[in-house]
Amino acid sequence: MSISKRKPSDELLALVANNIKTRRKENNLSQERLGELCNFHPTFISLIERQQRNITLSTIEIIATALNIQPHELLIK
Repeated sequence: MSISKRKPSDELLALVANNIKTRRKENNLSQERLGELCNFHPTFISLIERQQRNITLSTIEIIATALNIQPHELLIK
């Protein structure tokens, strides 16, 4: 198996995407509202949730703060 140094595994992208989407819905937030809280464009939130963006740790931290959770909670099953 060849692992790219720049691209996370599909499993990790799916885990983060699903955790963000689940927590967003638990907080009754639209993608647009979460984007506003994070100062991100709503399209960026959509791309993350559809596993089409490789996000940074700082982005995870910003999103977690907006969702009122700890950043590590977006990285666990």
